[in-house]
Amino acid sequence: MTNKQLEKLKELGNDIIKDIDKNKNPSIDVPIRTLANVQFNQKTKKLELGKKSAKRFFFNVGHAKKFLQTLAVASVSKELLGLDKNAHLRDVFYSIKRTIPNTDVNIVDEQSESDKAIEDLELISDLSREQLHITANKAGSVVGSVVIEDDGDIIDWSKLGSGGWSIPSTVEKVKFKKVNAKFVLYMEKAGTWERLREDRFWEKQKCIIVSSHGQTTRGIRRLLQRLNQEHNLPIYVLADFDPWGFYIYSVLKFGSINLAHASETMALPKAKFLGITADDIEKYNLKKHFIKMKEIDFTRLKQIMNYEWFKNNKEWQRQFKLMNSYKAKVEIQSLSSRGITFISEKYLPEKIKEAKFLD
Repeated sequence: MTNKQLEKLKELGNDIIKDIDKNKNPSIDVPIRTLANVQFNQKTKKLELGKKSAKRFFFNVGHAKKFLQTLAVASVSKELLGLDKNAHLRDVFYSIKRTIPNTDVNIVDEQSESDKAIEDLELISDLSREQLHITANKAGSVVGSVVIEDDGDIIDWSKLGSGGWSIPSTVEKVKFKKVNAKFVLYMEKAGTWERLREDRFWEKQKCIIVSSHGQTTRGIRRLLQRLNQEHNLPIYVLADFDPWGFYIYSVLKFGSINLAHASETMALPKAKFLGITADDIEKYNLKKHFIKMKEIDFTRLKQIMNYEWFKNNKEWQRQFKLMNSYKAKVEIQSLSSRGITFISEKYLPEKIKEAKFLD
């Protein structure tokens, strides 16, 4: 695998050398990562990057810096591959943060610049960030009756105490030795995960519970996809009745616009929404826990309503319209008002048994 990755980076360098040898302005073709170049595949139910690209020239005032940034991260990746070592996004930033000779201009000033250059390199080389040996922060926890082998260590997810197994940014080398579960329940919020872990929901319901403790990472999305594809486990997404909760579900299920090129290894077309719905609000009298929506919430809701993959879904459109009429959102934790263990003992078991999912 490493040889293939090195060859891809060498190919990039050789193409630039060919331009120089021909006295041409060195250039790189970079696929365009905007909504205009992203399409929804009705058959696969995934977002896909289109074929539009833009040339980035070295001798162009508007392109030169990004051109150098891309080559700089490619150089770091080539070194990492040669050493068979991994580096964190922050390490890559500092590795290329230097002043261009005979100028007062830095190759990068902020990590966001090197992060974008890495994403560009992914597209140019057709290699994932992880294949380039670049990693991100660990984020998230998982517990369940699962035994894995990770970097030579045998790990039992059911015997790691209150913290669970910390999900790394790269899960490709993880080997599943035993998986004893009926489904996977993913939630964004650490507090909800901790509640379900303490109540041993995963054991009583024979499932795996996963939390991202915030933004869903690539490692978590890939782990969920592997559990779904390799072990045929349904994925249920537990989120708030909130435009952002709906957005989290959308990204997990269909992929994201920014990472449309990686949908094949991260999207979960068969995932189902198990979070708070307008029907739950009525059934469990949650209106007293309404949180007034802000302008930014209405903007996000309008965007989601118009997504191609939601446009013709009557049930989702009903949820969107009811939220708009409420002018309010509701958090999962509001269920605690009915008892601290209500979510694990009644709410989730009933919804799962009755298959009250949104697709």
